[in-house]
This record gives sequence, structure tokens and C-alpha cells, in this order.
Amino acid sequence: MIENIVKMENKWKKFWEEHPEFYRADEGEGEKKYVLVEFPYPSGSGLHVGHAFSFTGGDVYARYQRMKGGKVMFPMGWDAFGLPTENYAIKTKRKPQEVTKENTDMFRKQMKDLAFSFDWEREIDTTDPKYYKWTQWIFIKLFEKGLAYKEEMPINWCPSCKIGLANEEVVDNKCERCGAEVSKRNISQWVVKITDYADKLISGLEKTDFIDKVKQAQINWIGKSEGARVKFKVKRIDDYIEVFTTRPDTLFGASFMVVAPEHPFVGKLKERVGQAKWKEVEEYIKKARSKSDLERTDLSKDKTGVFSGLTAINPVNGSEIEIWISDFVLGSYGTGAIMSVPGHDQRDWDFAKKYGLDIYPVIFPKNLKEYTGDNEDVFADESFFYEVSKEKPYTEAVGVLRASEEWNGWEVPRDFGKVLDWIEEKGIGERASSYHIRDWIFSRQHYWGEPIPMVKCEKCGWVPVKESELPVVLPEVEAYEPTDDGKSPLSKIESFVKTTCPQCGGEAERETDTMPNWAGSDWYFLRYLDVDNDTVLASKESMKKWLPVDVYIGGDEHNTLHLLYSRFIYQFLHDIGAVPEETVEPYYRRLSHGVILGNDNQRMSKSKGNVIVPEVVADKYGVDAVRMYLMFMGPFDGTMAWNEKTLMGVKRFLDRWDKFMEIKQKNASPASNYNVKVIINKLISGVEKDLSGFKFNTVVAKMMEALNALSEEKEVAIDELKVFAQIMAPMAPYRAEEWWSRLRKEDDSISVHVSKWPEVDKKYLIEETVKLAVAVNGKVREVLEVDIDIAENESEVIKIAKMSAGVSKWLEGKEILKEIYVKGRMLNFVVRA
Repeated sequence: MIENIVKMENKWKKFWEEHPEFYRADEGEGEKKYVLVEFPYPSGSGLHVGHAFSFTGGDVYARYQRMKGGKVMFPMGWDAFGLPTENYAIKTKRKPQEVTKENTDMFRKQMKDLAFSFDWEREIDTTDPKYYKWTQWIFIKLFEKGLAYKEEMPINWCPSCKIGLANEEVVDNKCERCGAEVSKRNISQWVVKITDYADKLISGLEKTDFIDKVKQAQINWIGKSEGARVKFKVKRIDDYIEVFTTRPDTLFGASFMVVAPEHPFVGKLKERVGQAKWKEVEEYIKKARSKSDLERTDLSKDKTGVFSGLTAINPVNGSEIEIWISDFVLGSYGTGAIMSVPGHDQRDWDFAKKYGLDIYPVIFPKNLKEYTGDNEDVFADESFFYEVSKEKPYTEAVGVLRASEEWNGWEVPRDFGKVLDWIEEKGIGERASSYHIRDWIFSRQHYWGEPIPMVKCEKCGWVPVKESELPVVLPEVEAYEPTDDGKSPLSKIESFVKTTCPQCGGEAERETDTMPNWAGSDWYFLRYLDVDNDTVLASKESMKKWLPVDVYIGGDEHNTLHLLYSRFIYQFLHDIGAVPEETVEPYYRRLSHGVILGNDNQRMSKSKGNVIVPEVVADKYGVDAVRMYLMFMGPFDGTMAWNEKTLMGVKRFLDRWDKFMEIKQKNASPASNYNVKVIINKLISGVEKDLSGFKFNTVVAKMMEALNALSEEKEVAIDELKVFAQIMAPMAPYRAEEWWSRLRKEDDSISVHVSKWPEVDKKYLIEETVKLAVAVNGKVREVLEVDIDIAENESEVIKIAKMSAGVSKWLEGKEILKEIYVKGRMLNFVVRA
């Protein structure tokens, strides 16, 4: 037995520290396997159970692949810039740099304690100037290619913290930092044109092996829609409003227009309408600014609006329609304006009913009688369907066009192309695509982030810092609280702000906004490949050896934005030749790990008191027990609740395994019997299959079954005990190493973790018996277990089946019409009823 688990763990931890080559990403022989887990944000609360679950899965797979002879890249680093550390530093009056170092030191120790076999020689930190030099270099390249630009646009604004917030920093329309109500404010910001890559981001998914759920998350977020851009002339004014619509076939049914409060048209109203109307509009705009985008577009919320005082001309029929302003339309989406067709859209219908606006149905169901429940032939009666539309809109995108002049009789969606042709021929619009994805807001008015490497010159405009002068280092300062004007705290540091123009040499000022926390995490997997390179972000040679990432393990919450931003940056780097030409996508496979709930089946949170701390549990039960339990509690991609009883069951299994290994070692035979060889080879084969498919819970189950079976055998050879230790090694690295050291011979590997994975001897996988289902008239009445040789003999199988108690009673007194035997699988007696 292992008397002192803690002492044993410390011994092998020290041993592994002395042998970093065990887990080094070897660039020698063998199939490469790049196993990537999402690097964590190192918070002060330490490693949580979600980290432990994800990292253990990655570690088990990486250890297995190393033992299989692969050259494995399994790196780790820190996504350390961001708001939580800045908040904590402000609260405690400390520097974020100090807090980050403390947190990363703690995380590293906890990871080593949990026996994660990361290649620590490749460790990275997004807050290291040597790292973010290349994050800044990527931004400069985006700017040079016209993909980064400065624009004034509305952002979330916290009036208490006096700071701009990203959408992810707003919770229930309140500031994550202080809880104050968030409003909207126009601020000049850097924006990255990810929309230029929308189509490429969709088509690139074909070159990946992502599961459908992940692919769909990406496609839905991009949200490509096909339709038309159409211009509506504003009456009596030399101006027009352009809309994008996916339903141009409903143009004749457009009875009003709606523009977002942020739309340029609204800003011009002050000079175009009377003072009373402008005051009404202005009051509405103020209220709209207090709502988040999520609140504005929530379909369950009551829609509000204000009439602009102006009308537009519907270009297909010349009808005059009112222009309304409503916050359910976002200035950042589409053109910031829509044509409203209440006859065929629920939201528009609700709005029209509330404000007494016209409803014109133009698509009729093909079977109008069935739709309306009317017994008369009312298909041609447009007035009848108009009355029906007052009660509810017809929202199906299928039917026949009516009340649409020369389009009458065209079918929806069959004649969608004809509608687009007509619109283009008449010159009132053109075919177009629209996307849900918005350009990426890249500015943050925070201190703790990568400085944006741009300089503002009165003469030259925005100019990038020279590459030779990168990195632009974030200065260490005593005070970094938000400023009264909402600018970054860096704006108060004159020595940082004042500089010279890289282009003309004149006086200039640095950009004082910093990058979002996404910036450093979008390309980190490349830097792992070549951490010390100071001339390029990573050498082509290293990237060719390791890319693409074979499997990227992360959470569902990152299957959209992080994955999308990361793929975008990689595709951009591919376009400028910074990564290998032959690798067009960075990740081959994306694996979404599951969620662990508290023992009350609720999501873990400090307020609920149900948080599980891996370190505390490991101190109580041992690291191997925690690792194996995490992998055993359910499918790796499932949702599971923490259960201490099951954990205790895993601990008892490991204790029994220790006892088994000790007893069998003392009574070991020179060679195992046939049964032992069958058990061991079945275990090797089954575990290999399940580990390759990330079915970790069934791996543990197979180990438990094997232990039960082997415990029945009187003697087991040393070689079979060593094999069992090897199979246990990925899951229980400490115990496996201990038993390997006790069992190994002089010519064996110094560590079980660098030993060669045992090979299956297939002759021991052949079953000595087979199970045959025996049916009468197709209904299984018994399952017989017979020798393989007997299963080959049909007449013998029939004879045994007729004599069995479970079948004979169903044959008694019956005429057997036919005997159908599927060799080795099933026998069916067909009898006369």
C-alpha cells in the first residue's frame, strides 16, 4: 500500500520538476499532436473546478498521446490583462502587475500539484511586453491593410466609474464594476473590420472537424442574410433612407419606416421639423440611451417609438409612409433603418396596432380557406384577408403575392429571384448581403491592457508606431483610476502621451486607449510554438511543424466570440503571409467540455456556498482521486453535479488498486495465465478506443471492471502489473509512477509517463464464447452463451436451443415452419400460431 499519499505526491512532483524533458514538446520523430486548452484568466480566487475539469481532460489525452509515441505540444500560459485585475488593484491600492504575478504564481503551483503535464518551457503571459509586442504588431498590420479605423460610435457608459464598457462588462444594464445603471455615450474608438471576413469565416469551417453545435454557433453569430438594399426618398427633402431587407417580396406591404435613434437622419431633424416635434424626439432619444442593446431588442418588451414628423415614398408604388423613430432598431445593425410590414411581421404588427398604423397584407396563404377556416372561396377577396390581418400577421414565408401590382400571382419563396431582378431593373435597389456580426470595437478606456500602438499627428493624422520601436510598453504608474472625462487613465501621463510623429517627426500624441482582453488571446496558440523569437511572432518552420491545432478544448461560452475573433486574426495573418500558406484554419477540432454544477445541482457561486475548490478536495482525498473522479462523473461534454459519495467511490477504487498491486507483486508469477492475458488485452484495447474519443468516464469504468476481474485471479505476472500501471498513468499519474518505480526493471523507462503504451495482442481479444439471442416468431425468449466452435455448427445450436428451458416451453406443441440462423448472432424459430 501507499502509506502517505502527500509524501508520495511530493516525491514525484520533485522528480518531474527535475526532468522537464518528460513533457517537452519534442520536435523529433512521431506523429505531431497539438493539444490546446484555453489558457485561464489568473484571478485571485485561484484555480476553480471548471479549470481542473478542462485541464485534466486535456492532460489525460496529452499523456496518452505521448505514450503512444506522438510528439505532443501541450502548453500553458496566462490571459492576464483585463478588468477584474484592474478592479481588484484599484480596490486594494496595489499595482496590477504585482497582483498578476501573485495570481500566476499561485495558478502555476496549483497546476503542478494537480500533475498537469504542461511544457512549462513554453509558458507565455499576455502582459509580458515581449509577448504583447506582437499583439501590437498585428494591430499595426490591420491598420495598414485598412482593417482598423477610428470612428465615433455609441458605447456603454458607466456614469459612476466614468468609463466605457464592453457589452460583456454590462450585466442587466448595470456596470459590472460598481452596479450603476449604464447609459449610451458617443466616443471615438478603434474598430476592426471583422465583417470583411464574414464569408471567409463561414467557408473556412468546411476545413475543420468542429462538431455541428460549434459550427452552428459560429454561423449564427455571423448571421449572413441575403436580400436587397432599397432607397426610400424622404418627401419634400433632398434626402433618402436606405434599408436592407431580407423580404423584398413584401415591399408593397411596407406601411411605415422605423429608424434607430442613432441614425444620421434623426440628427438632421432639428432643422427639418418644428420645435415642439424636435423636443418630443429629443426626449425619446434620451430615454433610449438609458437602455442596453439587449433590452432594446428583447422581443418580450413593449415597443416604444415617436413619429419623426416626416414621411417617405415607397419606391415600388409611390405611396406615402410615415417615418418613425424606435429603439428596437439598432444603429449598429444593418443600415440602422427598416421598412415595416406589419401584415407579415409580429414585431411590426405590434407596433402598428399600438400606434394605429396601416396594415397591408401582400402574401396570401396558398390555401386561404384552410388558413382562415372560412368555407367560402375567398382567395381573391383581398379585403377579407385584410380583416384577418388586423387580428394577427401572416408570418409564414410561403404563399402567393397579392395587392402587389405586376407581382400578383408570383409565389413566395419560389420567385424571390424574380423580385430581386425587378428591383434592380427598376433602379430602386440592388442585391445585397447583410450580417449579424458587427465590426469589432477594439478600444477600452482602461489602464490594464495593451497600449494601442498609434500616434495622432495634426499634420499626418493617425500613424502607426515604427515596428522597430515596438513594444509600446504600458507604463507602471501609482494612480490608474478612471478620469472625469472618460478617457483612459494613460491620458493623464504626459510623459507617455507626448511623443513625435513616426512619419514627419513633428509633435504628436500617443493613443491612450488600450486593447480589449480578447486581443492577446486571439493568437496565443501561435506564440507557444516559438516563445523566444524576437524577429517574428513565430517562425514559419515551427508553425509548419505544429499547425493546425489538433484539438482545442474549451467551454461553450467561447464557441462564438473568442473562437470567431481567433479564426479571424489567423485568417488575416494567413492573407498577409505571416503563417504557413498550406494551413488556412488554425484549429482542426474544437472540443467543448461540459459543466460541473454544485452538489445542489446549481451553478457554483460563492453566494450559494456551493463552490468546490480542487486544491482543498485534493488535500483531503489525493490528486489522483480528484482527477479520476472529474473524468468519471459523466461524459466530458455533459452537465454533471458534484457528488462526494461518487468521489469516495473513486477513492476506494484507487485504494483497492494499491492493495491489489501490492499483493500481486508479492505473489507474482513468471507468466500470467490465459484469463489474465485476455483481461489485460481487452483493457488495453478498450481504453485506447475510449481515450481517442475523449470518453474518459468509460475509461474509468473499464479500469474498475478489469480490477474486479484480475482480483479473482490467483497470480498475475509482473509484466501485466506494469501494463496496468501504464494504463492508469494518464488518469492517476502519481500512483502509476509509484508502482512503475516498484515494478520496473533496469532496461525499462525511467518514468511510466515516457514509457511506450502497451500494444494489444489481438489473439487474446478473441472471445471463447459468444452470446446468441434465440427468438420464437421474432420475439427473443432467451440468450444462450455457447462456445465459439459450437456457434459455427448450426444444427448443434438448434439442438441446444430446443433443449433450453427458456425456449422449449414456447415450442411445445407447436409446428416449426422454419429455423433461421444468423451465425454467431441469432436463431429464430418460426412456428404456426
